[in-house]
Order: sequence, then structure tokens, then C-alpha cells
Amino acid sequence: MPSPFPGMNPYLEHPDFWSGIHHLLISKILEFLAPQLRPKYIVAVEVRIYETSGENSLLVGIPDVTVQRPLTATNPTTTNLTVAAPPTQPVTVTIPMPETLKQGYLEIIEVETKEVVTAIEILSPVNKRSGEGRKTYEAKRQKILGSLTHLVEIDLLRSWKPIPFFSNGIQSDYRILVCRGDRRPLADLYAFNLQHTIPKFPLPLKSGDTEPVVDLQMLLNSVYDVAGYDMRIDYTREPVRSLSESDATWTDALLRSQGLR
Repeated sequence: MPSPFPGMNPYLEHPDFWSGIHHLLISKILEFLAPQLRPKYIVAVEVRIYETSGENSLLVGIPDVTVQRPLTATNPTTTNLTVAAPPTQPVTVTIPMPETLKQGYLEIIEVETKEVVTAIEILSPVNKRSGEGRKTYEAKRQKILGSLTHLVEIDLLRSWKPIPFFSNGIQSDYRILVCRGDRRPLADLYAFNLQHTIPKFPLPLKSGDTEPVVDLQMLLNSVYDVAGYDMRIDYTREPVRSLSESDATWTDALLRSQGLR
């Protein structure tokens, strides 16, 4: 059963689904681009490794970076707390457990020169929410923007503050940024909302090369169908990432028209 939404499905932003969506969409983009870019380019999957614990995250390794500066411990602050009397029986508590998170991204590499021509990033919560993950991603992004490498940045998450760009006040639920190395500081922003179909965009390559047009909507629909998200999502409930009042009304009417509520 296809996704009931014409564009991005807000239910896919659920934390239980997003890591799978991210992984499968990266794979679909690779499968789509690789045959079209041969033999001049290859599409390589690179992986960042994050250590997460609760809401905080720490980037602990990137394969193409040799040395990472360790975090400096902060001095504990003193507080006036009342010390509880020793209990006669222990109380069961839950402690935050570290979890390893691997996040993939794509690089378009010219076979002859081994040059990274284009980087494709699909943002995840660890990139957008405040903390070390966002700081490290923004530093990596600045390094790309300071080079001739093209950057395609795909943001399909409504939560958290968007990664910075100068947009003349443009606001949207979702966005795709296509930033060509030879046009900076100018870039092409595809801004779209919940009701819109995800726009197609050209993949920037070296001057004179034919640029494939990426139909992200088609690829996301394929992921939704193949992975059976129609059987995993309960559309009678509201999305975990809450909608605005107008979007909630529109979503309710859409789902009712398709018999999902």
C-alpha cells in the first residue's frame, strides 16, 4: 500500500522509524545514481559513528578523519542538596546506556582523480539537535563549503532548528539545499511543506557532465512500500512530531478520505 501523503510522510519522522528510513533512502539514492554515473564516477557510502546516551550525543569517529580532539571535562558545580537517609532496601532505577549509532552519507568520486566531487547528506536528529553532534556536523559542512566540492543537503525532519543558510526569511517544513562549489555563496534551496510533493533536483557534477535528476519522492515511496511501513504505522494516532493546527486538520481530512481514520 503506498504512502497516503503526497510528499513527506510525517509519521516516518518517528524515532522508531527514522534510522531505518535514513539507511534505506541512502541505499536507494546509491542504486539510482550509480548506473547513471558510470564509468566516470563512483558512488561511495561513508559512515560516521556516534556514541549516544539519552538526548546527548558525541561523535566518536569518522572514517576519513584520523585524529579527534577529546572533550574537556567540565568542573562539577556544587548544590545544596539534602542527603537522604540510607534506605533499608534498594530502589530499582534505570541508567542511561551508551548506544552506537552509525550514520551513512554519500560521496560522488571521480574515478580517474579520486576527487570527491559531490557530498550528499540526509540529516538526522543527531545533526540537528543541540549538542556535539550538531557542532561536529556544522564543522564538517563548513569544510565542504570552503572547498570546491558540491553539497546536497536533504532535511526531511520538521523538528529542531534548521542548519544555517541565508534564506531571506523563507520558512518551510522540509528543505533540500543544492550548493555548487563554483557558485558559492549562492545555492539553490528547494523549500517545501507537508502538503507538497518532494521536488526533484539535479545532482551537481563537474562542468560539462550530464547531471542526473534525483526524484527523491519516488525513492522515498519505494522505501515506504518495500519496507512495509503501511503495516507498521498506526494512522489513527497523531505523529510523534506534533503538527501545527492547520496541518493537523489537513492530515486528518487526508487520512479519513483514504479510510485510515
